[in-house]
Amino acid sequence: MTTTHIDQSDSILSRSTLRLLSYNIQLGIPSRRYRDYVTHSWKHLFPYRNRRHNLSRIAHMIKDFDIVGLQELDSGSIRSGFVNHAEFLADRAGFPHWYDKTNRNWGRVARHSMGVLSKYASTGIQKHNLPGIVPGRGALIVHFGNQHDPLALVLVHLSLSRKARKQQIEFVSDLVKAYNHVILMGDLNCGTDSEEIAMLLKKTKLVMPYSDLLTYPSWNPRIHLDHILVSKSIRIHDVKVLEYPLSDHLPIAMEVSVPQDMLIPKKAA
Repeated sequence: MTTTHIDQSDSILSRSTLRLLSYNIQLGIPSRRYRDYVTHSWKHLFPYRNRRHNLSRIAHMIKDFDIVGLQELDSGSIRSGFVNHAEFLADRAGFPHWYDKTNRNWGRVARHSMGVLSKYASTGIQKHNLPGIVPGRGALIVHFGNQHDPLALVLVHLSLSRKARKQQIEFVSDLVKAYNHVILMGDLNCGTDSEEIAMLLKKTKLVMPYSDLLTYPSWNPRIHLDHILVSKSIRIHDVKVLEYPLSDHLPIAMEVSVPQDMLIPKKAA
């Protein structure tokens, strides 16, 4: 487990602690080597027996977090056995609230999606399609707390193409600038030293107070593709990569504190 501890002296009185997680779960498909992309490619198109078992293992791992952003889900098609992955994981992990967005809809064959699971109720949802020559990337924004000045959780999964990522960063930056308090998380498909990340930080003033935390590939991490960035109003206390190789990515976790009035009290699961 790779960890960065953020030492902040600010008082946390009148603040609430949040445990955050971002995880690209690759449709519940575990990977142990590059050749699995070939030998297991059929699992991206067809149902297979062990998918639910692996999703249940993921549910057990995420259950103690407060807000979880998940990429590479299916929202109910042949390949998932018509199971909505966000709903399934929320139910198994005890999250009373879940929100999803289908980014690429192939009907009964596949419904590529992303989702947010939360112990807190949302006060608003926005869904956006991201620009790009190849459609199918999106942003899901979940509001918490004060409707007039909410905490905005922005979940994204950016493209493999650098040109498309730059277009998407421009679009996402405009979304982020509409809020005072933002947590942006997801698979950005680029590292901390990339031009795209530099552009995002400059345009949004979000904070990324950590060096490379390697998340990909899960069996031999070499690249930092998965990120959690926050506004300056949000205090970061800890950030780490978790050694749970249940996908081709590793999850990234962060503990933060926010002013108490940004959140609605938790409801029992």
